[in-house]
Amino acid sequence: MAKGTGIGSGRKSEKDLKVRVKSSKGRKIGSTLWLQRQLNDPYVAKARAEGYRSRAAYKIKELDERYKLFHRGQRVVDLGAAPGGWSQVAAQAVGSTEANPLIVGIDYLDMDPIPGVILLKKDFTEDDAPQLLIDAMGGKKADLVLSDMASPTTGHRPTDHLRIVHLVEIAADFAIKVLAPGGTFVAKVFQGGTEHELLALLKRHFAATLHAKPKASRAGSAETYLVARGFKGADGGD
Repeated sequence: MAKGTGIGSGRKSEKDLKVRVKSSKGRKIGSTLWLQRQLNDPYVAKARAEGYRSRAAYKIKELDERYKLFHRGQRVVDLGAAPGGWSQVAAQAVGSTEANPLIVGIDYLDMDPIPGVILLKKDFTEDDAPQLLIDAMGGKKADLVLSDMASPTTGHRPTDHLRIVHLVEIAADFAIKVLAPGGTFVAKVFQGGTEHELLALLKRHFAATLHAKPKASRAGSAETYLVARGFKGADGGD
């Protein structure tokens, strides 16, 4: 018998090893498929093994490896922080501590405490949210603004696209107000890309803008990440 064929050898193919979730009464097919995808997702298993709160931690880790986002001593703002995977990565990378917290995260969802991270329970789209973040930073400028915010989908693509663009726009507005010169802005965008007006704004205020899709993003996902580097200042460097 040929070695390694798996026939009669007790080995199972990767396909055979995948967990299949049976549908049950009261569970929608979409929920069943989501659960099956979670159970078979290597990044979910890796996050659990390495102590990260979500598989999204590996998206920002990959973007950091590619673009050198984090440096020791940086101040970082994490918009749409729940459940906290990005804040965990940021705190480790910049050396944030309880005595000297350098990370501020915000989300309307509850989050368990993260060492070295100031967490605000607040909807970032509310008018007073930006000032609360600025106050939490002690009035100091940020070196990096991260946004993994996403709006709940309606199923109506034009509406969903407009909601996503709005989130990126208000995140970019905030970044322009709080970033120190040379700072970086990273935001999640979806299929349809970045609106021309927003891209023009970012190009005016940053030395370089680009789009990237981390390998940790699911293959079927329309998400990509916008990376704007080399902040020129609120006046666009004029």
